[in-house]
Amino acid sequence: MIHFFEYNWQVRDEWFDWCKQLSNEELLKDRTGGVGSILYTLFHIIDVEYSWVRGIQGKEDIVFEFADYDTLERVMSLSDRFRNELTDFLINNLEEMKGEVVSVAWDEEQYTADEILHHIIAHEIHHVGQLSVWARELQKSPVPSHFVGRKLKSIFS
Repeated sequence: MIHFFEYNWQVRDEWFDWCKQLSNEELLKDRTGGVGSILYTLFHIIDVEYSWVRGIQGKEDIVFEFADYDTLERVMSLSDRFRNELTDFLINNLEEMKGEVVSVAWDEEQYTADEILHHIIAHEIHHVGQLSVWARELQKSPVPSHFVGRKLKSIFS
């Protein structure tokens, strides 16, 4: 599972680089489908990942307002900040926590940490697909999303 977090983070960084070719206005433009705009989609991916991991940790959810992160640089900074925190937690706790039952404030159901971790991974992959559709609508090539052949950073080893 660790490799899929690495994969998602690598692809996310490639989308950040891809976004640098667009104006902030284009990044914020409301689009059909998905959660709204390219930049908000990236913010949403990061926010959801962080919220769910905090839920696994038994910590209170922190609500972040997109208005405070409405530039590519701010979203990238938020991603880096959370990634550093999440990496440390995942390195030290992943195997022992997988079977733990988790409750979160925004959902009445209970899930295992393993289910949540799989959800986080699938959630980002889903939204990357939406980003790819929007890239093609802009007549631009999307970030390649293949897993095979990637040189993952192995930050967890």
